[in-house]
Amino acid sequence: MPNLPDVVLWSVPAFVLLTVVEIVTVRLHPDEDDAGYEVKDAATSVTMGLGSLVTDFVWKIPIVAVYSALYALTPLRIPVLWWTVLLMLLAQDFFYYWSHRGHHVIRLLWACHVVHHSSRAFNLTTALRQPWTSLTSWPFYLPLIALGVHPAALAFCSSANLVYQFWIHTERVHKLPAPIEYVFNTPSHHRVHHASQGSYLDRNFGGILIVWDRLFGSFTPETERPVYGLTKNIATYNPLRVATHEYAALARDLRAARTWRDRLRHLVNGPGWRPETAAEGAGTGTGVSTGSSASAAVVTGPSGPPAGSPAPTEATG
Repeated sequence: MPNLPDVVLWSVPAFVLLTVVEIVTVRLHPDEDDAGYEVKDAATSVTMGLGSLVTDFVWKIPIVAVYSALYALTPLRIPVLWWTVLLMLLAQDFFYYWSHRGHHVIRLLWACHVVHHSSRAFNLTTALRQPWTSLTSWPFYLPLIALGVHPAALAFCSSANLVYQFWIHTERVHKLPAPIEYVFNTPSHHRVHHASQGSYLDRNFGGILIVWDRLFGSFTPETERPVYGLTKNIATYNPLRVATHEYAALARDLRAARTWRDRLRHLVNGPGWRPETAAEGAGTGTGVSTGSSASAAVVTGPSGPPAGSPAPTEATG
């Protein structure tokens, strides 16, 4: 087994220090246009992060079992060397892009990921607002295991990706030099990702690199000031409700659905899909069909998305 460091554990002191620095700068040099800090919101984000440490440990048990079984079956082996680790990081970031994109345009996956977007603030504590049901990402990385990447090496790369994304959750850093903005995910790019305006929705999915968004048509630069949160925000700081509100909304829609086909569509279509709007679009030719290469089309109408969901997915490509 590769002997790789626990980068998340080693980064905790830096997380704390950077958060304190950000809070101090917000207090000393406030920007009235920034979302800033709100005590209850920040406390909820920190609680979600601490809770995810427990739930992630539980979810890792079956995931490690599946990865280990596949790794034992594949004849391929990639040695853990400095240059192969760099290639693994690049490959993991590529598959992270598709995982992240899928979690925005497939409602069952969005029910997990919506937690991270549920804050109307955007600061370093927002990075800690992690889901408690993160059993939805592992299938996206199966190709790496099949190609001979050791599960421990994949865990290291995923942790490195997560640690990188901590610092981009801030409004205190504006635009960086153009070459950096062109290649890497930056606070400017990630502010767009967390915004709820129509022109910003479902954009900039990259983890470490933003080049994937440029290549696959999902990149949007920051122009107008973002408004953070969901298109229909949830009015709660209760961590349990934050973690489960979209699952509850999905369950209500599944119970109300009249056909099994509609139930399946609720699960795999975008968060804005509604059966009645699909019928209207088919009958009148006025339905608005949007989506991306990552999922089935999302059909939207005057009823809009369910509470706690994003607005209809913007077409990409």
